[in-house]
Amino acid sequence: MTVQEVLIHAQQILQTLGTVIVGKEEALRQILVGILADGHILIEDVPGVAKTLIARLFAQVMGLRFQRIQFTPDLLPGDVTGGFIFNQKTVSFEFRPGPVFTNLLLADEINRATPKTQAALLEAMQEYQVTIEGERFPLDPPFLVMATQNPIEFEGTYPLPEAQLDRFLMRISIGYPSRTEERDMLQRRQERRRDTAQLAPLLEKETLLAMQQAIETVYVSPEIEQYIADLVWETRTDNSIQIGASPRGSLALFKLSRAYAVLEGRDFVTPDDVKAMAVPALAHRIVLQPELWARQVEEASLIEAILQRVPTPKTEQ
Repeated sequence: MTVQEVLIHAQQILQTLGTVIVGKEEALRQILVGILADGHILIEDVPGVAKTLIARLFAQVMGLRFQRIQFTPDLLPGDVTGGFIFNQKTVSFEFRPGPVFTNLLLADEINRATPKTQAALLEAMQEYQVTIEGERFPLDPPFLVMATQNPIEFEGTYPLPEAQLDRFLMRISIGYPSRTEERDMLQRRQERRRDTAQLAPLLEKETLLAMQQAIETVYVSPEIEQYIADLVWETRTDNSIQIGASPRGSLALFKLSRAYAVLEGRDFVTPDDVKAMAVPALAHRIVLQPELWARQVEEASLIEAILQRVPTPKTEQ
């Protein structure tokens, strides 16, 4: 599959999703970039802004198997991964797969589960497999985790540790619609005459895999590679940041920049592509100094300051 074919499919996906999701073109675009880059996505926003609906609709239009897990304090690791069940007919134990065995998994309110249950996702997200009782069970590609969490409600929650945050390729927010967009949303609900929205599949999962593979052909110049390295290194030397982004952050920004370039209609990455993806790729990977955290300084503002500070390379098309 060519980059141009990927762009055509992507435009069809975004156009179809836009018939249901009103006024969130940029958020939908960012999520699609994350999917094309074959990464897990953390959506951090207040309740009621269509996080769950967006995940389900993406699965529908891409022809992916979809599972949703509502994370709660009493959720056990086996509720995520599955486990061995004794079959009385065969007098033997047989494996019963959990909801993690899917293509797109929605981990709803992931910070409400205990760290032990959160950790059950770690192996699946990084190694694309589940190990139970010493036996390995691979996950069929594509495997994508889309997790949600509420950034303003902390009672009864377990904040994700840095090790698990680092597994998410990007973190985004949806945001409230404008007054006009909210009116448009109500009008479409009245025309639909039901709460649920269904979209016809536009792709098969094999097509999505081909689209993800096509992203690997996007050219990244040595100057852009150095620019990405400089941005990430700056997060480790900034006095406002206690812990900078890991090398996995460099790879995340690299992958997201290539996918973003494709949606811009190019088969090469520019500095603007890197800048567009820097906050989603890096903001959740840094730990602020305690005094800044106490003043409720946002990580995104520090990444934006670094973008202003690091010289932009001059590259020839």
